[in-house]
Amino acid sequence: QVQLVESGGGLVQAGGSLRLSCAASGRSFSAYAMAWFRQAPGKGLEFVAGINRNSPSTYYTGSVKGRFTISRDNAKNTVFLQMNSLKPEDTAVYYCAARSTEGLYTDSTRYDYWGQGTQVTVSS
Repeated sequence: QVQLVESGGGLVQAGGSLRLSCAASGRSFSAYAMAWFRQAPGKGLEFVAGINRNSPSTYYTGSVKGRFTISRDNAKNTVFLQMNSLKPEDTAVYYCAARSTEGLYTDSTRYDYWGQGTQVTVSS
């Protein structure tokens, strides 16, 4: 079992940056593949980025490639999402998710644990 708590969301102007953190508690954080998803108002859950148990295996959705970077610090049980060059269309609630077996998937049903989400709002 693992509990996930996101932080770092907020309001930022277009072109700005934010760094999201997801702190995990529980056992064997390093054994989990981690991912970030987001949900914009009126839309479904969208995969943003994922990182496998052994960095630097990562995967990004096309709209954030080159702007977002996912990383993890297993010693601190934390996964990060550095978001640069933010756009208004990045506005969403961002969720951290953990998968207890190896592999990166864009399908949200593949993930076993979820945080409560953190709001990111990008103004134009």
